[in-house]
Amino acid sequence: MQGARAPRDQGRSPGRMSALGRSSVILLTYVLAATELTCLFMQFSIVPYLSRKLGLDSIAFGYLQTTFGVLQLLGGPVFGRFADQRGARAALTLSFLAALALYLLLAAASSPALPGVYLLFASRLPGALMHTLPGRAGGTGVQVGPGRGQPAEDPGHLQGAAQMVITDLSAPEERPAALGRLGLCFGVGVILGSLLGGTLVSAYGIQCPAILAALATLLGAVLSFTCIPASTKGAKTDAQAPLPGGPRASVFDLKAIASLLRLPDVPRIFLVKVASNCPTGLFMVMFSIISMDFFQLEAAQAGYLMSFFGLLQMVTQGLVIGQLSSHFSEEVLLRASVLVFIVVGLAMAWMSSVFHFCLLVPGLVFSLCTLNVVTDSMLIKAVSTSDTGTMLGLCASVQPLLRTLGPTVGGLLYRSFGVPVFGHVQVAINTLVLLVLWRKPMPQRKDKVR
Repeated sequence: MQGARAPRDQGRSPGRMSALGRSSVILLTYVLAATELTCLFMQFSIVPYLSRKLGLDSIAFGYLQTTFGVLQLLGGPVFGRFADQRGARAALTLSFLAALALYLLLAAASSPALPGVYLLFASRLPGALMHTLPGRAGGTGVQVGPGRGQPAEDPGHLQGAAQMVITDLSAPEERPAALGRLGLCFGVGVILGSLLGGTLVSAYGIQCPAILAALATLLGAVLSFTCIPASTKGAKTDAQAPLPGGPRASVFDLKAIASLLRLPDVPRIFLVKVASNCPTGLFMVMFSIISMDFFQLEAAQAGYLMSFFGLLQMVTQGLVIGQLSSHFSEEVLLRASVLVFIVVGLAMAWMSSVFHFCLLVPGLVFSLCTLNVVTDSMLIKAVSTSDTGTMLGLCASVQPLLRTLGPTVGGLLYRSFGVPVFGHVQVAINTLVLLVLWRKPMPQRKDKVR
């Protein structure tokens, strides 16, 4: 491994890693991601109770979540392009400052003297710029629900900047394992954030977790600005920078963003990512309803099941994927994830209790984590190092798209055909994906540096 790392470090421009060494920057990035996720799960203990306190019904709460999903969908690719042009330091700092604004607005919304409903909806606006962590860290798509009858809120809005840093600073052969370790950050956030949030709300009221989260994100912004390198791109990327006085590409250049989807092999990999994620994404969007109507779970029991999801994701991404990626190629892992999807779909079509579902969860989590980590790695290799942030933003837009369209499509399927339809759809779509992968294998390529 040492031989693989040396060339990457030699390619860095002088002073690019002057503040901290490469390994220290990666470690700090993991810490920042865990901090942001802890704050996010503290927020989960605030929003449902605050919305209920302000008189919002489940429909209005759904509008609140849909607004958040649309902002994430639109903001992901643009934020990724901003990260490519302005560098990791600016991207991480901006993301933490946006999170700071969100938590301050939440704290203000809980004040009786202020217009709480307007401030609650306004608190969703900074979500367009909150992209510290990849969408669920390449993870399960599991949504953490606030309780019975309320739509789930998704941790996938933290996407891009941390993943870009890990991508830029890790050797290609180490990248799947390095990206997988972000799942450990997710697990830490689930456990610590949920524990702190519930305890603080019970002991000190709704405002306390929001204020503490604001202070933590302020610290994250300071650390990002002072310790993260201005850019984590290779030295060859600097050659692409515009000449002084020349035109600078716009962050909002949608043609430049869309052009990445026309590069060789990118459309096929991206289509595999979207198609395989779609059936499970629809199921997870409807899970809060399914847990009540089909599994007959109470809110506390659903919370335990979500904790089970989080623990499995932490183990799978932090340990399992790293081990598998050192023994098998990305093509083999991708086929294996799709094959497990098919098996899980068959079992899902026949399940009749929450116990049956618990037996399926390990396979479901393995497939989702492996699929997202491997396809992200493939897509990153298909573009130049100067475009990794933009491509990661496009990857991260898959989950907000499912969150935006999923309630309508998933609700229609569930109402018309019941829970088994999600298993049938998963089998059908992933069988087609597996046939495509078998007829035309994915290319094995190295990083492109232009």
